[in-house]
Amino acid sequence: MDDTSKKINRMPAEWETHSAVWLAWPYDQITFGSLNQKDEKLNVERLGKVEQTFTKIIEALEGSEQVKIIYRDKSFSKDNTQIFQADYADVWTRDYMPSFVKDADDKLKAVKWIYNAYGEKFSDLLKDNDVWTEINKDLNVETINTSLIMESGAIDVNGTGVLLTTEQCLLKRNPNLSKAEIEKVFAENLGINKVIWLKAGLVNDHTDGHIDEIARFVAPSKIVCAYEENVNEENFKILDDNYQLLKNFTDVNGKNFEVIKLPMPHMVYDNGVKAPASYANFYIGNKIILASIFNDPNDDKALEIIQSCFPERKVVGIDCSEIIYGGGAIHCITQQEPI
Repeated sequence: MDDTSKKINRMPAEWETHSAVWLAWPYDQITFGSLNQKDEKLNVERLGKVEQTFTKIIEALEGSEQVKIIYRDKSFSKDNTQIFQADYADVWTRDYMPSFVKDADDKLKAVKWIYNAYGEKFSDLLKDNDVWTEINKDLNVETINTSLIMESGAIDVNGTGVLLTTEQCLLKRNPNLSKAEIEKVFAENLGINKVIWLKAGLVNDHTDGHIDEIARFVAPSKIVCAYEENVNEENFKILDDNYQLLKNFTDVNGKNFEVIKLPMPHMVYDNGVKAPASYANFYIGNKIILASIFNDPNDDKALEIIQSCFPERKVVGIDCSEIIYGGGAIHCITQQEPI
């Protein structure tokens, strides 16, 4: 038998069993600070609220999976967690941590993308590209270092060889690569044999179109898709275009996906700018779903739709109206490690 078959990796879908979930404890006041002005009092207050939200997330995950927290100081402790010390800038573990895969022998491996702080938009975040290397000195997880510039929030997989992403994000991060060249990287490292390319992401999303804000697999042949009903909203055309594309895409067997619309929240920052808030930014745990909510009239409807997709798991709404000031929500601050 050809030994190359043993080299094939597979990236499990998020609903497959995890051994742990990775978080990084919030500490930077500026990340979640006022966008209207450098209001130190407001920055301190918001960071405190974000810390309370992280505590709620950790409590909700108890009994579902091990929580691994990255922190700058070994003296930090939280009940039911495992602490890892590293010099990190921010909380977006989804983006700077590796994507975890299983090889043909069911061994865990890490696929490390190059993290360049969203196209070098934030120079102070660049050091987060080294966080995994620092942590992995103790863990010794076999790591595949790729040359693809990408954040894990830019992709979503169904566990059977199909990957969702956007042209806006991956082609902007890698202007010298074609779609075919990017697809080859996914095939070689994640076991992907079909890539679904949507066009673009939300207005004011500094990630340049992360897929976890607009469309997510909830089963091998089922996708939830953020959809704006109001034709006068800025996101309407973007999301309608994505929805129309998804309805016509097929899986590896040529079968159309079931596409379910998720409503949109409508949150505005304190400087009047539209926030890139989305109900698609949820985390699928072993026993629970952590769902981002925003004190919006559509919160309950979105929770009902997500619950209908995961009848065996409990959906827990997490208020992300403070976290979103950093530009992300629940999915952005979590990274699953498969068992």
